[in-house]
Amino acid sequence: ARPRSDSASLMRAAGISEFGGAVGRIDLPDPRPLADDEVLIEIRAAGVGNWEEFVRTGEWDVGRAPPMALGVEAAGSITAIGDSVEDWDPGDEVLSHPLPLRDQGTWAPLLIASATVLARKPAALSWEAAAAFPVPALTATQVIDGALAVRPDDLVLVNGGSGVTGTLLVGLAAARGAEVIATAGPASHERLRRLGAAHVLDYHDPDWPEQALAIGGGLGVTAVANAVPNGSAVAIGTVRDGGHLATITQDPPYEQRGIEISSVIVQPDGRALGELAELLAAGKLEVSVAATFPLEDAAAAFAAATGGGAGGAVVLRP
Repeated sequence: ARPRSDSASLMRAAGISEFGGAVGRIDLPDPRPLADDEVLIEIRAAGVGNWEEFVRTGEWDVGRAPPMALGVEAAGSITAIGDSVEDWDPGDEVLSHPLPLRDQGTWAPLLIASATVLARKPAALSWEAAAAFPVPALTATQVIDGALAVRPDDLVLVNGGSGVTGTLLVGLAAARGAEVIATAGPASHERLRRLGAAHVLDYHDPDWPEQALAIGGGLGVTAVANAVPNGSAVAIGTVRDGGHLATITQDPPYEQRGIEISSVIVQPDGRALGELAELLAAGKLEVSVAATFPLEDAAAAFAAATGGGAGGAVVLRP
């Protein structure tokens, strides 16, 4: 079950030659032989997120140092398995947030990953949607189910509901039975209502925090999931005393009024990802792919994802 590679053979990937360097084509050795707990995946699509800037600059330790292929989420087909892998077989279609990286990132034709960080790809999902799903979906569950422990009697504000992760925060909070308020621009209101938001507030309106307080009967919401950079300081004003706030933008506000504050950084979890993928396939969650680039155009894909104007997820196809 161990693939053999010619040490002189090179794999064309996309990544960086040094921390802080430009994103571009990079030639890397073919994958090494598999350890007992690993699988080899033929990548069919890989996600490109704004978090890649933290990987590029070395601020997010993903387990590798340059020269390295970037990419921390992908979908593909298993082509080989290690000797102790029992739950997976060659030919299985999977998606993954495969950290810490065992060999290289996902912006490459092949990926070595631990079998523990894999999830089955439902047949209904496109490769692009499956590839763009792992990081924002795991972030959403670690906020909604983890930090906030959302229950059906909660009133939850998702601040920044129109982005890829924000949309998943709205859908997952609604799937857990909570009454959901989302902030978003007018173009996203109908979509967020369809995903379960009971109230959608226009973030352009400076009175939106007062509107959220009023929906909570003047007391405010029980929990806030903040997905707006530097947005948690305003959002905490909508939380009732003793409530909860979790932010994914690493800007936790000052503690006040007994509110429990969390700052969430995504962690790999194959089991949870599999459950979320089933919700996506069932239409309970949504991920919108705005642009797909070939691997050789990784620099353009990276620019689209980090520029903030993509309007949805960005994906690479090897």
